Amino acid sequence: MLQRRTLLAGLAAGASATAVSSVQAQGISELVYAAVPAENASGVSDRMAPFIAYLSKEIGVKVTLRIANDYAAVIEGQRAGNIHIGGYGPASFARARLTGVQTDAFIIDVNSDGTKGYYSVFYVMASSPYKTIEDLKGKNLGVVDPNSTSGYNMPLYALNKHGIPSAEKFFGKVQTTGSHENAVLALAQGTVDVAANWWNADDDSNLTRMLGKGMVKTVSGQLLKKEDFRIILKTDLIINSPTAMLAALPAPLKEKIKDAFLNAATKDKAAFEKLSDGKNKPWQTTDNAAYDDTIKLIQFVDALRKKA
Repeated sequence: MLQRRTLLAGLAAGASATAVSSVQAQGISELVYAAVPAENASGVSDRMAPFIAYLSKEIGVKVTLRIANDYAAVIEGQRAGNIHIGGYGPASFARARLTGVQTDAFIIDVNSDGTKGYYSVFYVMASSPYKTIEDLKGKNLGVVDPNSTSGYNMPLYALNKHGIPSAEKFFGKVQTTGSHENAVLALAQGTVDVAANWWNADDDSNLTRMLGKGMVKTVSGQLLKKEDFRIILKTDLIINSPTAMLAALPAPLKEKIKDAFLNAATKDKAAFEKLSDGKNKPWQTTDNAAYDDTIKLIQFVDALRKKA
């Protein structure tokens, strides 16, 4: 029995060494995976660390996590070839493709109910008098990032559908907060009167995930609950976020990366579930064409901004 175990261990070690040498023979000794935080940077690092370790083991080469300041950093990092794998939102991926970044979407997030879409919502405080978007004329709007789908592009598109082609002219101020988390905090602390954010379901949104961690407080430190917020507008469905890798990566390496992601939910269930607090189902494959409509969306919003 001991000899058999030794033989199996030797075979496993040999297979691992072969995988590493195979990847490194392609001139790549490290892969950089960039993610944009929906929470504070330390939270992202803690959440993703087990998955990054899993990827390194499965692909056979060290994978390093880079927490990007915003989606533009992911776009430019992939343009320069410094980021091999990028976690995108739909609009930021569409922007990357539209501006010539040679990157390919290969997997898409899947919600707990099996759907592959989400929404942008406009939150106000439940204690406020605002019941509709129209009630907020002259008030302050908090958006996320110009390359965010649910935090910027879809909200502007939805406002246009409601007869508000220029957010800057309708609201007293449009404040770019930099992250979904910051937009919620700006609303909770009174910096803005309404905030755009992503929403999957009543029990699965950026807000509910933040509330679950006790992150949402008023300026005075009062801990808030879901009942303290009200949604006054929900947009049309948005296709879920893709993960994309550089098109120039060697084909065998691209297959290893893709397989590692697709098998994560079974090969390292704990690491996979930590990414979404157990909310998401296993990733599914996707391609660039799935985001063609999102390219049209950001082109539309770009035109709106030029008119404003």
